[in-house]
Amino acid sequence: MRSFAIIPAAGLSRRMGQPKLLLPWRGRSILEHVITAWRKSAVSQVIVVVRANDAALIERIAQDPRVAVVRADPPPEHMKDSVVLGLDLIQRDYRPKASDVWLLAPADMPRLSSSVIDGLLAAHIPLRPEILIPQVGGRKGHPVLFPWPLAAAARNLHADEGLNVLRDRFAHRTVDFADASVFDDLDTPDDYRQLND
Repeated sequence: MRSFAIIPAAGLSRRMGQPKLLLPWRGRSILEHVITAWRKSAVSQVIVVVRANDAALIERIAQDPRVAVVRADPPPEHMKDSVVLGLDLIQRDYRPKASDVWLLAPADMPRLSSSVIDGLLAAHIPLRPEILIPQVGGRKGHPVLFPWPLAAAARNLHADEGLNVLRDRFAHRTVDFADASVFDDLDTPDDYRQLND
């Protein structure tokens, strides 16, 4: 079984008022922390989707041979569009099998834990494939693991449907963790200040 991480990093950070993924946190950019967590995990390949004209972001990540970069042009309108671009690259370059999985988490989770990623991979049962969602105290978070065959369902979602619809249509299971970082959501200056407290 192979596993593919998709990091949608093509947003415009409108609520933050500046490119949030390059904001510093503990000596590195937020996105670099996210990528490091994925690379430290047991995931097979990391795919980052960025806007083709985001030279500053591309410069930070394009030199890492363990990271495949999708340069999206035109820029994706929604996160779902970024994810589909990542799925298309996986299909084209890695020829995934039905037994493989893909995982998804926002790009603005600098405290993302490789142990949570590995816990989801360990909880996956290839003979009983289902969506796996981390849960802490009954509250669901990220990343989310999807069996590879659901890539087709993601591509076929209607324009007004988000990826969360997949959870409603297909078998899913929650996996309990104690790590509250699965709830990180860094959208506004206040969120960033709280992260640095």
